[in-house]
Amino acid sequence: MATDPDFIDYVAEQIALGDRLTHKKMFGEYALYVDGKVVAFACDNSLFIKPSDAATSLMPGLPQRPPYPGAKDYPVADELLDDSDTIRQLVLATAALMPVPKPRKPAVPRSRGK
Repeated sequence: MATDPDFIDYVAEQIALGDRLTHKKMFGEYALYVDGKVVAFACDNSLFIKPSDAATSLMPGLPQRPPYPGAKDYPVADELLDDSDTIRQLVLATAALMPVPKPRKPAVPRSRGK
């Protein structure tokens, strides 16, 4: 089941980081970014936080399961969605631990054979 766009809107509203929080649709699901860093995934209308020391130390009791078949277990933060301050704190702490994204190489124009 693909994630409903209304769920993404709700997650963004609860995290309340304005333009710092963005998302990108991938295969019917979503990746969530803070300041360009991937911090979570929304899959099947559940919020999966990237595994890190932030999740382990701030929310050690979160349930864990894979966000999609073949993935490793991720902390599931659904129970935190009604607590805006806590979910924001977790997302920001996760972002602080994630590496800066590598710059993308410019696309090389393809030559057209005649």
